[in-house]
Amino acid sequence: MMRRKNKGTFKPVRQHDKGTKRHNLHKQAKATLGSGNLRAAVKLPTGEDPNEWLAVNTVDFFNQINLLYGSITEYCTPHECPTMSAGPRYEYLWMDGVNVKKPLACSAPEYVDYLMSWVQDQLDNEAVFPSKVDVPFPKNFVSVIKTIFKRMFRIYAHIYYSHFGQIVSLGEEAHLNTCFKHYYYFICEFDLVDKKELAPLSELITNLTSRDK
Repeated sequence: MMRRKNKGTFKPVRQHDKGTKRHNLHKQAKATLGSGNLRAAVKLPTGEDPNEWLAVNTVDFFNQINLLYGSITEYCTPHECPTMSAGPRYEYLWMDGVNVKKPLACSAPEYVDYLMSWVQDQLDNEAVFPSKVDVPFPKNFVSVIKTIFKRMFRIYAHIYYSHFGQIVSLGEEAHLNTCFKHYYYFICEFDLVDKKELAPLSELITNLTSRDK
């Protein structure tokens, strides 16, 4: 029997400041997403700055995966998930080059904590995600975004391989699939993640997107 669903989040939800350009883009993204056309929802709105669009969506996808993982944290424990894996063929080691400078084998919850804390640090860093409209994005901005999305994929992969049964029991299967399709179409639209990184879920991706072509 499944225990009661954890309705919290793994990390605090990020908010866009009301009245800002990013808050308006966030509302526009939500409105387009509400149409049900995920391919259309990820496209850059006419006349908008691509980096602003990437910044807004990075926060939104962070919140999305944060909520999804938050629903299964009581099942994703060091005992149940001693490695951060996506099936028997793929294991992920943590390294951020700053606090952890050598690849570190750790449990899935430890890895996700490292990962989400690292993303939070990027979002809080004014040199990477400037909050003022007159401050330009750094030259390595897209590179940072690509690393964030590559690492977020690993959480999706772990959830699908290790916790999908629990997701189904919690009644979240359709929501998980929709969130992942939205993520997938976004990374494809802006070429953010190398196809080889997506290999653990290649069959799932084909199944989820085949009807949308």
